[in-house]
Order: sequence, then C-alpha cells, then structure tokens
Amino acid sequence: MSTATDSRGMFGLALRRFRRHRLALGSAAALVVLAVLAVAAPLVEAALGVDSGVVDLFNRFAPATAAHPLGTDELGRDVLVRLLYGGRVSLLVGLVTALAAAVIGTIVGLIAGFYGGRVDGLLMRFTDGVIALPLLPLLIVLAALDLEKVGLPAAFVQSENVSLYRIIAIVALVGWTTVARLVRGAALTLREADFVLAAHAQGAGALRIMAVHILPNLISPIIVATTLSVGSVILLESVLSFLGLGIQPPIPSWGNLLTNAQELIWTAPALAFYPGILIFVTVIAFNFLGDGLQDALDPKAMEGR
Repeated sequence: MSTATDSRGMFGLALRRFRRHRLALGSAAALVVLAVLAVAAPLVEAALGVDSGVVDLFNRFAPATAAHPLGTDELGRDVLVRLLYGGRVSLLVGLVTALAAAVIGTIVGLIAGFYGGRVDGLLMRFTDGVIALPLLPLLIVLAALDLEKVGLPAAFVQSENVSLYRIIAIVALVGWTTVARLVRGAALTLREADFVLAAHAQGAGALRIMAVHILPNLISPIIVATTLSVGSVILLESVLSFLGLGIQPPIPSWGNLLTNAQELIWTAPALAFYPGILIFVTVIAFNFLGDGLQDALDPKAMEGR
C-alpha cells in the first residue's frame, strides 16, 4: 500500500512541476490539436466534400473559400486536407522512429551498464562509431540505396509505403545513441544499489534484474530523450523528403509538400509557407515538451531554477 501511495505522490509532484512550465503546457496542447486534426483528416475531407487525391486542373491555385479553406495547389487538390494527411505521415514517422530508436538505445545501454567491463567497452565504442558518422550524408546514401539489390522481395520494394518504412528503419538505426548513453550511465550507478545487490543475493538472473529492478528506474530519462528526439526525426524526414529521398508521392508528408512547392515559391508562396510553419511549430513544441518533462521528472532540475 505504501508503494502505491508513494507512486501516486511522485506522479502528483511531477504533474505539479509540469504545470509550472507554461511553454511545455502550451506545446502539449498544440501537439494534441495537431494530432487530433491529423487523425480526423478523413472526416475533414468528407465534411468539405473534396477528395485529396483527385486532380482538377480547372481549379488550380484557387483562393480560400468555404469549400477549400486554404485554397488549392498546382493540381487543384485541397491544401488543407493534404496538410492534414501529411501531418499523419510526418507525426507517425516521428513517433514510431523515436520509439524504435529508444528501444534499441535502451537495450544497448542497459546491457553495457549492467555488465560493464569488456561488454561495456565494446558496445560504447560501437556507439561512438555510430555517433562519429556524418549523419545527413549517411542518411542520403541509405535513402538512395536500391532495396532490391540487398535481397528484399520485389513486391515489398515496389509497394506504395516502402519509402515510409525505409525512413523509419534508417533513422531508427542511427538515432539510438543518445538514449544508449543515458541508460548506460544510469545503469552503471544502479547496478551497485542495495536493492540490486539484494536481488543478486536472492539468486535473481541478469535478465530479471535488468528488466524488473533497473529498467523501471530509467523510465524518466528515456521518456525525456524520446520526446526530444521526435522533433529531430520529423526534421530529418522533412529534409530527406525535401531532397526527394524521403516519403515519396502519392503519400503526402510535410517534407514532400515543401518539395512540390519550391518551384512555385513566387507563384503560390502559401504552398511552401503552410507545411514549413507546421514543421517549425511541431519541432519547437516537442522540444519545449521535452524540457517540461525533464523539469517535472528531475527534481534537481527544478530546484536549480
């Protein structure tokens, strides 16, 4: 009973700290609104009576009207609906990739910190090697790789969603290093804690100790690092899509919407402004949210302010 009471007390304390961070609260509200609108894209599409995939060359660059609140693009498609569908893809890529990278980083860091010695040295040198790689050039090379030549089935390579899966896999495979270092540092300290030594004395195995006794104490830094990385992932996806190596049409994302608008910057600047401002707001919001969570989950950070 006391453990449950302590957990509720700690959660309440963290929530009160988070509420003091007004920028984090505003960012969380903005992200919730963006996520709800993105999820509701089909409903908005039906309410407006439009089809985001239908080309209407007689309605190109139409101004904002009740039927098209943000006007239409160079192919006569509704801009608002395409932005919402693009938000679904960009937010999905950011969240799924950040979670996948967090899982990889947690596994690597937990093993390195728990075992120490040669295992720690080997895994951390591998982590240092990944960190030393030039990120953007590496992502460009991997994004341009012919998947059929690496042995993947032709049906998968030619599927419409393959560019989405590729971006998630590529960014997750190189984006786990921050979480790995954080987890490793905390695990090195926790493995000498009394409750871990007691678990050893009772005959608990290494896997149980890592999963039951150490990992729950690492949730706070993992959550913070994952939240902060979502914005970076969305930015990387946007850069790759802007370069033509990310999410490929007909799947819309904020990055490839920017790519389509770059040749029309003088004709229809709004087509570049809308996805650009959404990327900016989303990345900034995730950064502020991460700062707020760090203050809420780390008492020392709040006391130092």
